[in-house]
Amino acid sequence: MAITANNAFANDIDAQEGVASYYSDRFQGALTASGEAFDQQALTAAHPSLPFGTKVLVTRPDTGQEVEVLINDRGPFVQGRIIDLSKQAARKLGMLRRGTAPVMVTLLD
Repeated sequence: MAITANNAFANDIDAQEGVASYYSDRFQGALTASGEAFDQQALTAAHPSLPFGTKVLVTRPDTGQEVEVLINDRGPFVQGRIIDLSKQAARKLGMLRRGTAPVMVTLLD
């Protein structure tokens, strides 16, 4: 079941499909929307609407790779993308070279 970024999680839906990207190195140390300093080595992510502190499982359906991340920022701000990952999370999904990847985002709590 594909869900668009505009209505994902709006009606107690606990999964969302779309495209993930990851933060540029230039954001290392910058303050996130939650007030924390951004750390490329932490397993964190930005999402447009999920509450800060929400844990989600990000899975690549094409490879089966997955990573659990904590939402601590807002974004991504690029049309069609549903989550922006730290570099460490992107590494665990094997998407560093390509920059983006199709993913499924599932609520864990």
